[in-house]
Amino acid sequence: MEGGCLCRAVRYIAEGEPTSSGICHCETCRRAASAPRLPFIGVPSAGFRYTRGAPVEYSSSPGVIRSFCGRCGSPLTYRRNDAPGELDIMTVSLDNPRLVPPSFHVWTDDALDWDWNTETLTRYPRSRNG
Repeated sequence: MEGGCLCRAVRYIAEGEPTSSGICHCETCRRAASAPRLPFIGVPSAGFRYTRGAPVEYSSSPGVIRSFCGRCGSPLTYRRNDAPGELDIMTVSLDNPRLVPPSFHVWTDDALDWDWNTETLTRYPRSRNG
């Protein structure tokens, strides 16, 4: 699996079988993504490497390091110090985010109430302006 940030300054490859694929609703993930939820794919950290550029790292909570592009701000990874063999990559940072669909939700107690009720909203194939 290959991916990277919006501006393509940071690129990565993740080799090996994904270990999980979920959607997080915790406040920290929401704020890191500026979105109501953040989908992620767990991969073995040994098979992950950057192929272009280097991300900026940020300790978002005790024992947790997130990486993102310092140029465009795209969130890229989530790493826990107590699980050095595991790494979560942000699903939508993949070149093909359809590759590993999510199979669970986490931190649902933190989910925004309106996030669960969006199926009835008006849908536009492109921009809402035409």
